[in-house]
Amino acid sequence: MKIRLIIICIAAGSLIAGCSGVDRSPGWVYMPDMFYSRAYETYAQLDSNQFTSDVHELGHKIFYNHMPVAGTIARGEDMPFPLAKDAPGDTTNYIASKAVQSPIVKLDSAQSLEAERLYLIYCGICHGPKMDGNGPLYKDGNGPFAAKPATLVGDVKYEEMPVGQMFYSVTYGKNLMGSYESQLTRQQRWEIIAYIKSKQMADFAKKNPSAAPAESSTTKK
Repeated sequence: MKIRLIIICIAAGSLIAGCSGVDRSPGWVYMPDMFYSRAYETYAQLDSNQFTSDVHELGHKIFYNHMPVAGTIARGEDMPFPLAKDAPGDTTNYIASKAVQSPIVKLDSAQSLEAERLYLIYCGICHGPKMDGNGPLYKDGNGPFAAKPATLVGDVKYEEMPVGQMFYSVTYGKNLMGSYESQLTRQQRWEIIAYIKSKQMADFAKKNPSAAPAESSTTKK
């Protein structure tokens, strides 16, 4: 009778313990790295006392805050630009961008064709296929834009503009031109600028056959 009572008490205690909400350790696990999933559990409840930004791993759980590792560059986002957009009314970084050199020394034939294609899609509508500022949006003053866009080939101001400053303008926008950061990758922006500079140099050589164009504002040495 006593043995039966003891068995009943043990069974009842086990049932109560099994239905409780108390967290318990599963005990020892053979090869936990393979037993537990290493996937990021976005909605997992983490103990703030155990998981902080300084702790990357604790047991089989991994801390994850959705932020990239400091100093890393996303795939496809190489050729980083060191300057941020200026605050309204400030031109510090715009002026500093003059010193930034292009990571592209020279376009090969395939890159040149692709840069031309991208230019016609994103730039030619304003600056024109010939880079004369007479694109479809201006159309000799008969288009929807009343102000003539910049003449990239034939205007000394833009022919002498450093590549870094051109990249700043294309990336963040300047005056009436908006930003193309979301439409073009950094490499595409640099390639378009290299394509524009190649056309500027060709025009300069045509007009000044005996003079050598300045290299400081074209490509990286």
